[in-house]
Amino acid sequence: MTGTSGTGSGYDPDAIFQYLTGQLNASQPPLLAAFEAEGAAAVAKFHPALDVSYGPHPRQRFDFFAAPAPLGTIAYLHAGYWQARDKAQFRFLAPSVTGEGFNLAVVNYPLCPDVTVAALTEAVRDAVPAILSFAGRAQGATASLVAIGHSAGAHLAVELALSDWTGRGLARVPIDGVVGLSGVYDLEPLVATPLNDKLRLDRSAAHAASPVHRLRGGLPRALFAVGARETDAFRAQTAGMCAAWQAAGNDAALRIVDGCDHFSLLRALQHKDGIFGAVKALA
Repeated sequence: MTGTSGTGSGYDPDAIFQYLTGQLNASQPPLLAAFEAEGAAAVAKFHPALDVSYGPHPRQRFDFFAAPAPLGTIAYLHAGYWQARDKAQFRFLAPSVTGEGFNLAVVNYPLCPDVTVAALTEAVRDAVPAILSFAGRAQGATASLVAIGHSAGAHLAVELALSDWTGRGLARVPIDGVVGLSGVYDLEPLVATPLNDKLRLDRSAAHAASPVHRLRGGLPRALFAVGARETDAFRAQTAGMCAAWQAAGNDAALRIVDGCDHFSLLRALQHKDGIFGAVKALA
C-alpha cells in the first residue's frame, strides 16, 4: 500500500510528527557531515576490509575493522527507516570500537522498496555467519558477537537475536548481546506516515514485522537506549521493548541519555564511560 493508513483516512499528523518531523534537529546535518568525514579518516588510518560480500544482493556487504587483540566483534546495523542511508556514514565508530578491543563490522542491507521489510530482514541474517567466518579467518578465532543497531537497525539487531539459526551452519546461537539505540520495534504506527510509501506495509504485515510481539525466553542480554530529546513515541518504543524483553524472562537494561537526539545519541556510543561501557558487559 502507498501513503495511507489502510483505512482510507490518509496520513496521521501526530504519527508524522512522532516519527518524522519531531525527530529532526538543525544540528543533525552538520553532525552527519562530521560522521562521514571521521569515517573517511578512519578508513585511511585503519585500512579495513571494505565491501565484504555476504550474499548476492549488491547491498549485502559489510566493512570490517579489525582490533589488534579482539575481545569480540560488533555488528553495527545503520539507521534509515529500512529505506535509506549507507554503512559508509557510520564508519566513524571504528576508532572507538576497536580502541575498546572489539572488531567492528559495519553492515549494509537491501532497502525498501527494492525488497520488502520481510525480505530485508531475511537478507541481513546472512551477515552473521559471514562476519563470524571473516573474523575467524582474520584472527584465528570466532569470539563473541554483539549486534548493535540504530533506529531501523535496532529493529534488525533484535530480529537477529530472535532468528532460528538451525541450518545456517552455526553450532550455537551466534548473538551474545543486543544493543538497540533509538529503535522502532512496533512498526504499526508507521503505516499512517509517508514512510510507508516505500515500506508498503498493511496493518497485518506491520504487526508481523514487529519483534516486540514475538519475544520469548532465552534471549541474550540487551541494552535499550534512547535520547532524552527524542519524541514521546521513540522513548515509548524503547521503554516498551525493554519492558517486554524483561517480561519474557530476559536480562535487559534501559538508558535514557540526557541531552541527546536521534543522531547525537551515537556520540554517547563512542564514550567508554557511556553506552559503550555497558556494551562491553554484554560481550
